[in-house]
Amino acid sequence: MKKLLLLLVALVPGFAFAAGGNNEHVVHADIDLTDKASLQRGAQLFMNYCLGCHQMQYQRYERTFNDLDIPVEIGKDNLIFSGEKVGNHITNGMDSKQASKWFGAPPPDLTLEARLRGPDWVYSYLISFYKDPSRPFGVNNLVFPNVGMPHVLEELQGLPTKKFETALVDGENKERFIGLESDGTGRMSPDEYNQAALDLTNFLTYVGEPMRLEREALGYKVIVFLLVFLVFSYLLKKEYWRDVH
Repeated sequence: MKKLLLLLVALVPGFAFAAGGNNEHVVHADIDLTDKASLQRGAQLFMNYCLGCHQMQYQRYERTFNDLDIPVEIGKDNLIFSGEKVGNHITNGMDSKQASKWFGAPPPDLTLEARLRGPDWVYSYLISFYKDPSRPFGVNNLVFPNVGMPHVLEELQGLPTKKFETALVDGENKERFIGLESDGTGRMSPDEYNQAALDLTNFLTYVGEPMRLEREALGYKVIVFLLVFLVFSYLLKKEYWRDVH
């Protein structure tokens, strides 16, 4: 048992590295699964900008509409663009072989992406595209270098570029990276875009575990039940052993 525990402790840094947790560009995403307005905006962004390439083949439209308080008729008219039925899974018609030619690999299914990488990573990825003429789509990403994906939200954010400043380091003037700055061509201000990225991250987090809020609420109830049961068990034990002591 001790060897197993030591092995798990040794593997923790590796798990964090695999999840991108050591990336200096990963920032905290303030996720709130109780914010239905944010989740609705995130669903709208996903259907409009992401679904063309990325599927959610383990999530159904109807489940999404019901959980996010979106009337089914409004969801059908505004969030289903492929003629799918409301009870179908959220999929697209992209051919995986063609996608491999276009992007180098088929775009991944995003149903469990936030659970795999974590909300912080997803949010940071969405706000970390920048101009890079050397890449096939003209952009790169700080969190996922050389990713084979265009900046699909560019019309909202604009095209960011790396910003540097000159600082004195060890007696020499050197340039250091201080962040990204949009070129101003997007429809949103920086704050508005960051909120949109957070809304989309919020939605992806919900999709990764739609039962999360119910599970957590049930967990508290179970703990209360066990505490009450513990009291009665203790009293029962005292009654059984009263004559012995």
